Amino acid sequence: MSLKNCTRNGCKDVFRAFLVKDAEYAGEWEIPCVAPENAAPERLIPFSKSIRHSDPCAWVHFFEDDASIERLWNRPRVYLPVLKRYAGVISPDYSLYRDMPLVMQANNVYRGRALSHWLQKNGVRVIPNIRFGDERTYGFCCAGIERGGTIAIGSHGCIKGREDRRYFKQGLSAVMDILCPQRLIVYGSAPDDIFSVYRERGIPILQFDSEFSVYHQRAVSA
Repeated sequence: MSLKNCTRNGCKDVFRAFLVKDAEYAGEWEIPCVAPENAAPERLIPFSKSIRHSDPCAWVHFFEDDASIERLWNRPRVYLPVLKRYAGVISPDYSLYRDMPLVMQANNVYRGRALSHWLQKNGVRVIPNIRFGDERTYGFCCAGIERGGTIAIGSHGCIKGREDRRYFKQGLSAVMDILCPQRLIVYGSAPDDIFSVYRERGIPILQFDSEFSVYHQRAVSA
């Protein structure tokens, strides 16, 4: 369904409606659609570091605290020139905590997709990131993403505890069944007990260590 924006004189766009101008919606939650992107990044850089650096071969990721990436939502036009210095971005990764009200989880998916749509409209390549919670989120966490493309997920901080690991494994299985991606990008560890089934299916998995892991490895070897 196409979105028809209207401008109301004297009204401030507090809903960031400009982000979804001309967007298509998907699913009952009406999540903005994102065009597929089949790139295979060579390296990643976090959004917080990308602001002061420039690397035309790197892709910007948002696997950081929500507070660190909220400024992109608040002032996307300010950061557009920054993101254009890079090869592309992995779409914003807003949290979906299982104890958050479901409507807030859906809204965080919406915000990531809305920004992704707007960035693509402005010439930025975007690899869609899929963030999921429990089974209640499966109906909207993949909405707006085409099957058979490249997707990214973040495992960092999601598979340490037994219960978290179980939810992650279950959610990833649902995502893979829904989207059938041709390539999977993983930010964080990709242990065999979770990912070997997808490797056996012949799905290429590009794994990138988290910033925390890289820092810890350097500290240990110092």
